Order: sequence, then structure tokens, then C-alpha cells
Amino acid sequence: MDHPCLCPIVDFVAGAFVGATPSPHTVQFVTVDKDVKLEVLDWGGTGRPLVLLAGLGNTAHVFDDFAPKLTNEYHVYGITRRGFGASSAPAPSGGNYSADRLGNDVLAVLDSLKIERPLLAGHSIAGEELSSLGTRHPERFAGLIYLEAAYAYAYEPPEGTASIDLQGLEEKLGRSPSKNVARLVRPEPTAADLASFAAFRSWQARVIGYAMPEAELRQIREATPEGRVGKERTEPNVAEAIVTGTQKYTDIRVPVLAIFADPPNLGPFANNSAFEAIAAANTEASAKALETGLPYALVVRVARANHMIFLSNEADVLREMRRFIAGLSLIH
Repeated sequence: MDHPCLCPIVDFVAGAFVGATPSPHTVQFVTVDKDVKLEVLDWGGTGRPLVLLAGLGNTAHVFDDFAPKLTNEYHVYGITRRGFGASSAPAPSGGNYSADRLGNDVLAVLDSLKIERPLLAGHSIAGEELSSLGTRHPERFAGLIYLEAAYAYAYEPPEGTASIDLQGLEEKLGRSPSKNVARLVRPEPTAADLASFAAFRSWQARVIGYAMPEAELRQIREATPEGRVGKERTEPNVAEAIVTGTQKYTDIRVPVLAIFADPPNLGPFANNSAFEAIAAANTEASAKALETGLPYALVVRVARANHMIFLSNEADVLREMRRFIAGLSLIH
């Protein structure tokens, strides 16, 4: 396997230079499969290695503001999965985006960079990569940290474990699934909010409750020649392949921290109590299933947090991660 050279501290989007990033990291590309290279960010730091995996549609740059808060205690890396950002995007077919395939990509990066027994933290859909690796290669990891990531794609409770009847709950609340979806409200940014990436970040913080790092926004949104925020860089076929490539995981043999937004803060994305009740019930069901099926897991609930919990509730997440990792130090 190739051992690529370190690149300058710059961001690349589909091969195009978009300027220096203020986040103190280096960028390199690691070959993980035939004709597939992944972007790997290295924020440096001292101590045990900590590898961050982004949610669906995001890149490792989504951690540009979060990761530096951890470098005093850990050596922090981030991996952009195949199909997004500057990483290679093979065809969404032939198992190229199955959960185990994505997990194998992470292993290939660890092997190439000689990273031994890291802590692995993932947001949202990255939970499937964590569970794939914790199921198949538990000896390779010191701990798994699920950031709003321990849902059905990451952990399916054993048969007989109690779970929420969402359809029944919807019927009791007098709302059908289609009506709930129809009543979702997605506020749209104005022309002024799209005048620059800085303005767009301000809109995110004001309306959604979190702001992505500008480097990440430039990965997922196009920029016009005038510097305005353009349309989303969408990969619908890749995203669909990842969703359909989920697998069943029930036996994760690595210490686990799972942080849930429970109950979640849906903010302006929902305008009725019925939908909020269903979302809260779904989240709580996942948290309880994990507690029941994996009694050694540390499950933490952060009330009224956003799904992008490491952005909306950064201090809470940092505190719980440090507490969990400190506990690992006592048993290793």
C-alpha cells in the first residue's frame, strides 16, 4: 500500500484549489483500494490517537473547529470517506459503499499511517463504520464513540429487545407518516445569507443552531465567481448506495460511548408536536436498545441538542469524550 507524502495545509474540492484553511492541519491522500484514495486530515497533538469520521454528506473538514480542542490530549486525525469531498468517488455499485467496505477503508488508512489501537469517533451514518470495525476487528480499537450515531444502521438489538412502535405512536397522535413529512418546515436562506460563506455560517448559527466550518461549507457547496454561496455539491447516488449498504450489527466488542440528542432539538425543521414526539421516541428507543443489548456501553443523553451535536453542544461532547477516555485509561 502507498505511503503518500504530506501536502500543504490547503483544501481541495474535486481537485480544485479553494484556499488555505485556518484549521491547523496537514492533508494527505491514502490509497485504500484500486483507484481509490481518501483525504486524511492530521491536526497533530500528543497522546493516544483519535480518528474522526464525518456523517453522510460531510467531509473530515466538518471537524475543523472541533478537532483542535482535543490536540492537547490526543493525536487527532480525520478521514473523508469515499464518494465525498476530495476523496475518490468510485461507482456506486458492486458493494463499493457497503458498511464493511467503508470500514475496510478506515483500516487501510490506519495500516498505511501505522496508527495503532486508536479511539474511533463517528457522527451519524459513521456509526455503521464504527460498528463494522468493532464487530469484526475489536482488537484494533481502544474505544468507539458514537456521536448521534448509534441508530439502527449501527446497532440492531437482539430479537426480543423492546423497541418503540413508531407506526402505533403515529396513530395514537393522529398523524400519518405522510402528513408528518408534509408538515416539516425547512427555512431557506435569503440572497443576503448566501452573499458569502461567512454570511451563510451566520445564517446557520442563527436559524439552525450550529455553524459548520467554512472549509466544510466549501466542500459541500459550490462557490460562484463572485464569491457567493452556490448550489449543493450533491452525490445522490453515492448517498443512496451508502444507505442501502447498511448491515446488521449486534455484537460490538469494544468499549462504547454513545451520545444522543435526547430529546432532540428539531428547531425550525418541525412545526408540530406530533413529529417532535415521534423523533424523541425514536431516539430514546435507540438509546434504550443500546443500554439493554450492550450493558457495558456508556450512554449519554444531551437534552435538546441538535443532530450535529458536536457543533451545537461542543462543550457537552468534549466533556463526555474526555470522561469516557479517562475511564479507558484506568482499565488499559
